[in-house]
Amino acid sequence: MSQVSLPQSLQKDLPLTALAPMQDVTNLWFMKIIAHYGSPDYFFTEYFRVNDTSRLNRNILAAITENDTDRPVFAQMIGESIPDLVRTAKELCKYNIAGVDLNMGCPAPRIYRKNVGGGLLREPEKVDQILGELRAAVNDKPLTVKMRVGFENTDNFYKILDIIDRHNIDLLSLHGRTVKDMYHGEVKYDLIAEAVKRVNCPVLANGNINSAKTALEVLSQTGAAGVMVGRWAIGNPWLFNQIRQALQGEEITPVPLVEVRNYIDRLWQTPTASTIPERARVGYLKMFLNYIALSVDTEGDFLRLMRRVQTEVEMFNLCDRFLLSDMKKTLALAPALSV
Repeated sequence: MSQVSLPQSLQKDLPLTALAPMQDVTNLWFMKIIAHYGSPDYFFTEYFRVNDTSRLNRNILAAITENDTDRPVFAQMIGESIPDLVRTAKELCKYNIAGVDLNMGCPAPRIYRKNVGGGLLREPEKVDQILGELRAAVNDKPLTVKMRVGFENTDNFYKILDIIDRHNIDLLSLHGRTVKDMYHGEVKYDLIAEAVKRVNCPVLANGNINSAKTALEVLSQTGAAGVMVGRWAIGNPWLFNQIRQALQGEEITPVPLVEVRNYIDRLWQTPTASTIPERARVGYLKMFLNYIALSVDTEGDFLRLMRRVQTEVEMFNLCDRFLLSDMKKTLALAPALSV
């Protein structure tokens, strides 16, 4: 693991685990669900949009102010206006946060076209200015960055790493794909290993960590201080516990499919469920089931049929058919299929 000193708030006996920030997913409700099955060491909020008229989003803020998971929460921002980023960072520091995180990795075209998120990776000079001003403003809490290895290519990778180092960033979460890669193609774990060597802060390895076995392999290959898991924690909320078991050399506890069925029930019961039309709720649940299904049925039948259903009754009848027909069946330790 990395030999650098971690800030006291980031010190752990085992490598760190974190749930990646995912817009429209990692809200307070989902953090509580994940905590029920075994929390990561750290949560990150959905991003607070920052511009000249922005105010702190109350729903995202609830993930900090109403969070009873007993886990620290980093507040993530996305934007490019330096005065407004500084203003927002100072506002966030008034709350009980683990630190302020700057999003420099979001790959959504509607985001990077505004020169925010992953779009910032095209402008190292702008990154230098932003981090310089934020570091001056955030002096009593960790200042962290989440980024990718580049925008279209990795030409600016080492330049940006040096900027991160120069401004004494406290933690770097690094997704080993470019912005244009989105979530496809191989993850460049070799570049994450290069970042570990080059920056003087802990690095969380991010990108396609879909099992405890993969987490251990990535930690070994990269020397990272920990792992950040995103989409695959949607499909397997037990994953953080399984990673801890693997790190301690313990046998991983299998998860019966009946427990997966209970997890789906929790996902269905959103706090605003009574106000959302059934069709919209089914569509929202499918976003989660797209990942759950990959570890349930190796043939892909559950995934294919799930995408066709339109009503709550159809959805749960299908879930019962695949998840409750054999009480001895367990969730696969790694997805058998790819997204």
